[in-house]
Amino acid sequence: MATKAEKALDVTTLDINSYDYYVVAFSGGKDSTACFLHLLNLGIPKDKIELWHHAIDGKEGSTLMDWPVTPDYCRQFAKNFEVKYYESWKVGGFEGEMLRNNTPTASKKFEDPSGNIIECGGEGPMGTRLKFPQISPDLSVRWCSAYLKIDVCTCAINHQKRFEGKRTLVISGERAEESKARAGYNIFEKDNCHRDGRIHRIVHHWRPIQLWKEKEVWDIIEKYKVCPHPAYRLGWARLSCMSCIFGSKNQWASVRKIAPDHFNRIAAYETQFGVTIKRKGTVVDLANTGTPYDSMDHKLISLGLGRNYSDPIFVENWKLPAGAFGESAGPS
Repeated sequence: MATKAEKALDVTTLDINSYDYYVVAFSGGKDSTACFLHLLNLGIPKDKIELWHHAIDGKEGSTLMDWPVTPDYCRQFAKNFEVKYYESWKVGGFEGEMLRNNTPTASKKFEDPSGNIIECGGEGPMGTRLKFPQISPDLSVRWCSAYLKIDVCTCAINHQKRFEGKRTLVISGERAEESKARAGYNIFEKDNCHRDGRIHRIVHHWRPIQLWKEKEVWDIIEKYKVCPHPAYRLGWARLSCMSCIFGSKNQWASVRKIAPDHFNRIAAYETQFGVTIKRKGTVVDLANTGTPYDSMDHKLISLGLGRNYSDPIFVENWKLPAGAFGESAGPS
């Protein structure tokens, strides 16, 4: 694996119009939305842009971590903007990987442009987790990002011949303002899928909004009149999982209020593993000291916990959501 320095490319050499494919890692959150809208501002043709959503809970029935509405919000977003949309996931999702007990990590699946579901991986060494990802910038222990997002995206590019002999730009929305670790990311670099040998595949990774402030993110979303994901309107400042391991005491109190069964399952896993998500207490301890967000009305709760996104994607009378500029509670 190449080091950060070995992968780095001079961002001034980026020729934004030189790529065949523009793959946006799309969560439906404000930062990945801003990345996509920035491509439109730059004049990138929509028919070259693809939104790739990595389904955190997989598609085998688990509902442990993510907002249930997120996949359909992403689908409706892509449909309204008339851009290609593909989903990919680790079989069994977050819960399946967490419960791994002397077994290989599960395979990955992804959609291709023909509508086929392709499967790859799943033949690795035996391993055991039986605990939640640890709160760390080290992705080897904070395995949710590595196993459920990065590896899944890599698999989908490596196993599609359409990328061979082509130039592909992978775009993601990490911002320096979010954490010290993210401030150190390369803005422009060779992606892990880049190959210069027998298989020739140019794949670069660009973080176009790394130096943006949160206000710039909301400004571009307002410009395009995009209705934010329900999580922001409920009071969450970040769109990761509903039960993100980085969640604050107020977020855990809010999860317990709107989805008590969901919360109790996570609390039960902490007890079963004998290892908590946060080092200084259980999610119950956190929720007990937190205060639920006060912007959570019944309609928004139902929308966020449902599987169908029924609100519009575009709103004429746009307004800043309740969670904007709130507690970030994100990666360190």
